[in-house]
Amino acid sequence: MTKRKAGPISDDEEARIQAAIARDPDAPDVTDEQAAQMRPASEVLDPALFARLTQRGRPRSETRKKLVTLRLPPDVIAGYQATGPGWQMRMGEVLAAGLKRTA
Repeated sequence: MTKRKAGPISDDEEARIQAAIARDPDAPDVTDEQAAQMRPASEVLDPALFARLTQRGRPRSETRKKLVTLRLPPDVIAGYQATGPGWQMRMGEVLAAGLKRTA
C-alpha cells in the first residue's frame, strides 16, 4: 500500500473548516477567566490516577521475556495464529507445560 501525502488545502476549504469549528457546541473557546482558573492535572487529580494516566506503555514484567529465533513448521504457526489474538502467549504456555512434564 502506497501512502499518499495530502496536498495543501485551498482558502475556501480552510474557511469551511474554521466555520465548522466555530459552530461546534462541543468545542467552545476558553475565556480568559477560565484560562486563569486552570491548574495542571498533577495538582487536581488523585496522585494514583495521575500516575496511571502518565505512565507510558505497559507496566514492566517482573519476569522479562527473552527474544529468541525459532524455526517451526508453517502448519504449527498457522494453527496457533488461527486461535486468535494472544496465540504467542498460548504457545508459550504449551511449551512451559511440556517442560514441566519432562522435569
